[in-house]
This record gives sequence, C-alpha cells and structure tokens, in this order.
Amino acid sequence: MKTTREIALGRVTGGYQYLSDQEDPNCRHVVAVDWQNRVPRAVVKQDLLYTLGSAISIFSPSRNNAVARLEHLLVHGEDPGALGAGTAPSTPTQHPEDVVDDPESKPNVAEVAADQITTRIGEEFSGHGFAHLVAELLRAEGFEVDEAPPGADGGIDITAGRGLLGLESPKVIVQVKTGQIGSEVVAQLNGLVSTHGADYGLLATWTGLSKPARDAVKHQRFRVKVWDSTDVIDALQRNYERLPEDIRARVPLQRVWMLRDES
Repeated sequence: MKTTREIALGRVTGGYQYLSDQEDPNCRHVVAVDWQNRVPRAVVKQDLLYTLGSAISIFSPSRNNAVARLEHLLVHGEDPGALGAGTAPSTPTQHPEDVVDDPESKPNVAEVAADQITTRIGEEFSGHGFAHLVAELLRAEGFEVDEAPPGADGGIDITAGRGLLGLESPKVIVQVKTGQIGSEVVAQLNGLVSTHGADYGLLATWTGLSKPARDAVKHQRFRVKVWDSTDVIDALQRNYERLPEDIRARVPLQRVWMLRDES
C-alpha cells in the first residue's frame, strides 16, 4: 500500500474476472480477495521485501520460504525469517542479482531503496535511540526540543515547541514507541495534552498502530497526529542536510537521479 507503506495480506476467494464496464482499463482484470490483515513493511525482513517488491503485478513467490512466511505474517503479524516458519525453504536462498528472467529478480528500485533505509534505521535506532532520532528530526524542523532520559518518563518522551524557549505554539507532547501502539496509548497521550496545556500530541511509532488505535486517532485527528516509519523516513530525507553528523553517519544517504517509470 503506497499511501501507508503497509503490506496488505488476504486470501483469494474467487477466480479471474474481466470487468468490461470498469471505466479505468487498468482495473478490469480482477480476482476476488478477502483482505484479512495489514502489517508495516518495517516488520518484514529484507529478503522477503525483495520478493514482494517485484515489478511483476501477479506471480507466485518461491524464494526463501516466502509462502510459509506470508502465512505466518497473516496470522501473527511478524516475519519469522527464511528458516523460522516451520518448514524448509522451497528453494535455496539466492540474491536478486543471481537469477535472470525471474519476477523476484526484478524489484522496484524505489521500493528497494526505501526498504533498505527502513532496515538501517530499525537496526541503528532501537529503543531509546529511536526517541533520540525523532527528537533530532523535530529540531531539524525548527522546534526547541526537550528529551526525557531513558527510563520511566510518565508517558512523555519529548516535549517540543516553537520560539527561543520552546514556549510558543505549536506546543507538542511526543510519545515514541518501537512496538505497535494500542488504543490505550492514544487515550493516555490525549490526556497528557490536556494536563500539560499542549496544543497537540504526536505518536511516533516504528511498527504502526493496532486497528483500535487507528480508529481512536481518527476521532482525535485535530489533536493527535501519528508519525509512522514512512513519516520518519520522509522527515529524515527532507531534513537530511540539517541533521547532526552522527545521525548522518549512521544512515548514510546519497541522492540518485533516474528515469521515472511511466507505465
């Protein structure tokens, strides 16, 4: 899902159909699917992301025990890895460049780059390190920021505001979570915003929100905002040159120009 950088998982429930009355010719060839779950791309390991990033729209994955891992993702929301899904890999582990004329060897370059950045951030900024990264991104966006030290923080990981002392609006209270966020976290943050006289609450999450949490945020859309992994990466790319040298050293990026796919 390009808008949220999530992976939607479901089961095919019907055969191929051609919808001749569909206005968009790109949407006429369909199969019926029961969509059952969505998971953030951040929870999927790089080798499986290569497979899912194929430039081919419909194909049967065969590498790295992909089918068993997709089944596990559907039920449990996590990727057990090539050897952790309970069955042996159907084919030997290979890198995308080792095979030709294979859908799984033709990944979407932009998706692969985004996934590599996601993987690096997840490895380099775990635990409190992720909160520090979010704080630096807010500083790069022009906020005066106060970070809570590691440990008990009363639900407030970061406070941020505009102006010389950080006392001008928008004043923001930030909670940072590397695990999935539940609806109780949304409720807690909403209460902290009121108690501390802030303007907004920001939930920074690396692995996304549960469905109840997403519903709770929808009801607080003018009070609580969410930064998921996609938003964090967008902020990092937008502010990259303004970030401290140690952050840039841990996530070394370079800009590459290439022709856009017009298909």
